[in-house]
Amino acid sequence: MVSFPKLKTGAVAQYPVARELRFSTQVLEFVDGREQRYRDFASTLRRWVIRLDLLDAGEMAAVTQFFDDAGVVSTFAFTDPQDGKTYANCSVDSPEIETEFLDEWRGRTQLRIRENRT
Repeated sequence: MVSFPKLKTGAVAQYPVARELRFSTQVLEFVDGREQRYRDFASTLRRWVIRLDLLDAGEMAAVTQFFDDAGVVSTFAFTDPQDGKTYANCSVDSPEIETEFLDEWRGRTQLRIRENRT
């Protein structure tokens, strides 16, 4: 299985890291006013915004190559930088990656990653 690339420091992201935990509950309201609630999915849906600043050319190439290989349809393993847990079924949440070189040795990019439902 493909894994999200690590930086030279061994980390997968730089701080601050934005993580979204999403729950979904449906509510059915009956004619007599009573309600019934149920969950749409069994566990929390996770999404991350991975901001990578101050990347050198090698790190930028690794992230760009990963994006080209993974794209938006392939799945990969991603280690949450906040709790260290690896989620095996993740994908890139956007069809494009925007990279910017600030100078010869510094680049930056941002990726959105989501945990997929099985």
